[in-house]
Amino acid sequence: MSPQPGLATEWETSEDGLTWTFKIRDDVVFSDGEPLTSADVKFTLDRVLDGGPEAATWGSYLTGVESAEAPDDTTVVLTLSAPNAVLPLIPIPIVPEHIWKDIPENEVKSYGNEPTDGQPVVGSGPFRLVEGTAGGSTYRFEANPDYWKGAPHIDEVVYRVFKSEDPAVQALIKGEIDFVSEISALQVKALEGREGIIAHNGDSPGFDEIAFNTGSVDLETGEPIGDPNPAVLDAKFRFALNFAIDRERLIEAAYQGGGQPGTTIIPPAYPDFHWEPDDPEAFAYDPDKAAQLLDEAGYTMGDDGLRTLPNGDPIGTLRLAARSDSQTSVDVMDFFKEWLADIGIDAEVTAYESSKLTNVILDGEFDTFEWGWFVEPDPDSMLSYMTCGQRGNWSDSWLCNEDYDALYEAQHVENDDAARADMVKQMQEILYNEAPYLVTAYSSIGEAFRSDRFGCFQPQPAPGGIWIQQYGSQNYLNVRPAAEAGDCDGLPNVVGTAEESGGGDGNGEEGSGAGTGLLIGLGVAAGVGVVGGAVFLMRRRASADERE
Repeated sequence: MSPQPGLATEWETSEDGLTWTFKIRDDVVFSDGEPLTSADVKFTLDRVLDGGPEAATWGSYLTGVESAEAPDDTTVVLTLSAPNAVLPLIPIPIVPEHIWKDIPENEVKSYGNEPTDGQPVVGSGPFRLVEGTAGGSTYRFEANPDYWKGAPHIDEVVYRVFKSEDPAVQALIKGEIDFVSEISALQVKALEGREGIIAHNGDSPGFDEIAFNTGSVDLETGEPIGDPNPAVLDAKFRFALNFAIDRERLIEAAYQGGGQPGTTIIPPAYPDFHWEPDDPEAFAYDPDKAAQLLDEAGYTMGDDGLRTLPNGDPIGTLRLAARSDSQTSVDVMDFFKEWLADIGIDAEVTAYESSKLTNVILDGEFDTFEWGWFVEPDPDSMLSYMTCGQRGNWSDSWLCNEDYDALYEAQHVENDDAARADMVKQMQEILYNEAPYLVTAYSSIGEAFRSDRFGCFQPQPAPGGIWIQQYGSQNYLNVRPAAEAGDCDGLPNVVGTAEESGGGDGNGEEGSGAGTGLLIGLGVAAGVGVVGGAVFLMRRRASADERE
């Protein structure tokens, strides 16, 4: 989970950090046979730098970049106005100029980019999309024999989206699919020890949170929009509720033991950047302290046993939004409702489909909701979501804090690792006190696969990490039929070697997942990010609809 040579084989930067020169491979072709050159890289980066619809997703990686040039087919030169601490990490997928140059910016979001007339979507990855449409339930990718890292060991990958986890797990048991992701810890436990199946709760560098509407506004006029409860606009109110959450209980009951109690938005998987307060009780379940803090902030108890606003008006009923496609999300908010009642706050839980909840958030028509994020190896993009400039895009709490933004800009240009890490920790301290998010859990992802059919999955991070929804495509290149697994070419920490598989087809029958096609069952909440791969898929944990 650190920058390694890829499309760019080497790079160098000037002493002042204002010029970056990348040398890219000369043997990469798109799936339609057209060569991928530095011109495609420049074209892709220009689309982001021009501030079009791609900028909200990828702009943070190119902060400070003034121009991208392609002096020859294998050279890309970035000129910056200020150093960029994120470089050389650029996970932006390179799109083919000869296809996308004809797509105007106002048509990008509606452009299907789907297989047409029997032709796959044009890309340069290890697999190419040959069947599937936006919002569909099945997506089929065939191996790209011309992939620059070498052809995959399997012929195709098929994603099948299930409405719930039970039928997905049953499909795995019956041999109708080969791999299932986004299943609960209870389902993992039920699958453990079953012949021909390996299951686990994979540690993921992400977090789940209860988020607040800190002040939704019209970005052009600055006028408030939506209808947040006045209480959630107050950082003192939000902060007090931090102590009303029993995180240990959530892990035990809502997550069935699959995860760890959460604290801040940068998980401990990244120890150089992770911040913990000096107070060991900072995230303790302490309803008495929550009540005391509410009293001190003016949210005192009324004659009816419910708390009032500082002006004496009733708080009313706090709206808690959960995701209907995640039972964990619903359970978390049900618990939160009970704990709020214990400190004199009335609340109600409403479950939304993920795509609907996204619209509710962007319209500012909410008080709180439950969701989560995947944090990339460099925390910059996650940190950017909390800045003023991301309101209306990736921001979902509508937070705008000038001190936070100043630190964000400073860390982005700081090339001294220790100094930058200190700034990132200061940013987390601001978020702790502002409390736009109450981080609830560092959750795991339940996964299982037919080890009698396929093997050679390498966890990320290793050991103990996730097998399929990774940052990068390496496991789609590692995976191979069980009969061909051997020692998986000596890969470290690998799961599903020949010794573990036992061979065969699971039930002694030829299931639809047999052969060299890997059939993956995804929970409906997982979604499928075709363009952008793992980054789109994982940024918003358990998202059915991308923020764009």
